[in-house]
Amino acid sequence: MHDASAAWLMTGLAPSPLMVSLMQTATSLPFFLLALPAGALADIVDRRRLLLVTQAWMLVAAIALGVCTVVGLTGPWLLLSLTFCMGLGNALNAPAWQATTPDLVPREELAGAVGPAFGGLLVAALGAGWVFLLNAASFLGVVVVLARWHREVSRSRLPPEDVPGAMRAGVRYVRHSAPFRAVLARTAAFVVPASALWALLPLFARRGLELSATGYGLLLGCLGAGAIVGAAFLPRVRERLTSDRLVLAGTAVFAAVSAVVALARVPLVAGGGLFIGGMAWMGAMSTLSVAAQNAVPAWVRARALAVGLLALQGSMAVGSLLWGVVATHSDIPTALLAGAALLLVGAVASRRFALHGLSNLDLRPDPRWSLPETASQLDGDEGPVLVTLEYDVDPDQAEEFLRTVRRLEPVRRRDGAIRWSVYRDTEDPNRWLEVFVVESWIEHLRQHERVTADDRVLFEAAARFHRGEKGPRVRHHIAGRQAEQLRRSDRTAG
Repeated sequence: MHDASAAWLMTGLAPSPLMVSLMQTATSLPFFLLALPAGALADIVDRRRLLLVTQAWMLVAAIALGVCTVVGLTGPWLLLSLTFCMGLGNALNAPAWQATTPDLVPREELAGAVGPAFGGLLVAALGAGWVFLLNAASFLGVVVVLARWHREVSRSRLPPEDVPGAMRAGVRYVRHSAPFRAVLARTAAFVVPASALWALLPLFARRGLELSATGYGLLLGCLGAGAIVGAAFLPRVRERLTSDRLVLAGTAVFAAVSAVVALARVPLVAGGGLFIGGMAWMGAMSTLSVAAQNAVPAWVRARALAVGLLALQGSMAVGSLLWGVVATHSDIPTALLAGAALLLVGAVASRRFALHGLSNLDLRPDPRWSLPETASQLDGDEGPVLVTLEYDVDPDQAEEFLRTVRRLEPVRRRDGAIRWSVYRDTEDPNRWLEVFVVESWIEHLRQHERVTADDRVLFEAAARFHRGEKGPRVRHHIAGRQAEQLRRSDRTAG
């Protein structure tokens, strides 16, 4: 309701394609700035308290926008500024919210899609300012619920990460997780061209279809109603289509809808197309959202989902600005048709990033780990740590062993290793060393804690090539502080 009202208000304050498109940019740009730190915070602090702070921030911003609009002080740049403030709160809120939601409600609870139609009706009846104040009241309700929520928190045997370290771990995980990178690629390929319809619809409704706020709200309501109907049919569709084919079908349908809306001159035709577009949007985006949830384990969920949100909102921001510029230098129908064509090109180009099978990943934490034995007590920040695993391998199985052990590289790296390699002994061809480096002792301990059931299967597959009863011999080597101090002394003396 808030987004529909704000976008419509901008069409009255500054009815240019660029200014209207900047509304989406002001909403999405904060995700570029805060998504990853917000995801790190959500993984290492109490999510309930974080959500209370972010909801309170958005409550204040919504009240300020509502009061300024009611008394007639809101101009285009104030609207953009306060929309940006709302976006900041949403960027801090969203990773914690997404990481928490799977623990609280089933994924099919998507009734919020009906909001835009009510937003348009209220703008016509009361004005945008009162819609903003109603949104502020909704934040107050969420704050009350969060204050009463007693969240169960799983306890780690290790001290919590700091925010910079958690951010590095999150980026490292995404970089070395092929399944999650596939989700990001498919999301960007869909959202950048699809954002043309979202960004330009308010101005197209006012200029192209000559609709009032009520008419614009009903157009968005058609999108929302289509999304609800699509959500109802999705379980049946998923029984017949794989995730890849469902996203491909949703993309093709949304491209067709963008083209129909671009050529429509009758609101009824545009509304019918948007109803189908809502179904396609829900089918594609919900499939991508579920794929993102399935592709990451719990320990890094908020950070990975923050990167996913960054890809989503960043794609919306870049796409909205792009299509606003295209519409300014041509016209809105041309921009919508170009977006439709790019949707089809992106769908074909991104097919190699497969989503099918992500739901079969077993990313539950593996409980079979213990603290490594050490000759003396080590501080957590000591390091870097060099870990070696010594394998005794039959020469006839060397090639197969090498293929198997190389599958461990992305696992070691996404869980904390900064370097990884495998070596063969030049004197003993049966002896192989898997070697990786971790930046600190505490980070290596976290590696043990981050092992999943699927990771364990890969470890055991490599270990089966070892000719010995106790498995590969594991050694830990740590950079000595005394040696480092001696090197510093030598440099000073020199």
